[in-house]
Amino acid sequence: MPAASIVQHNETLRKEKRVAKLRHIAVTVPDMETAASFYEKTFEMRRVHQSEIAILLSDGVVSLAILKFKTDTQAGDERGKDFHGLHHMGFVVEDIEESSKRIEDNGGRYHMRLPNTPEGASEIKFRDPNGVVFDIVTTDYATRTWGAEV
Repeated sequence: MPAASIVQHNETLRKEKRVAKLRHIAVTVPDMETAASFYEKTFEMRRVHQSEIAILLSDGVVSLAILKFKTDTQAGDERGKDFHGLHHMGFVVEDIEESSKRIEDNGGRYHMRLPNTPEGASEIKFRDPNGVVFDIVTTDYATRTWGAEV
């Protein structure tokens, strides 16, 4: 399909219904500060949140989480705290329940849920049919927590 046709097709889909948007990528690294500094200086990303195990950067549209887990339990799966690389990606969806069902109907499986924030929102993590981890969140959560424009 030519590029112009793909763009038109995508616009038609967006007009017909709200589609999920990729707005979050998380990588695990051996040194959070060095990695965050690189993305800030190189791509002019800004820090939107920082904790003991994460520095969240944003370009205003996409969130980049720089992670360094202290324990295997924090890492949340078999890769453990010493894994470095792409950890997961995140999608903003309009309806969590409908999206969860559609994920499972298409071969994905529930992985885990991060604890709710004080506002009641959370990240719900799944694995695709190949085992790749991704999460789904609401627009409000993505805007507030990831600093992503949706």
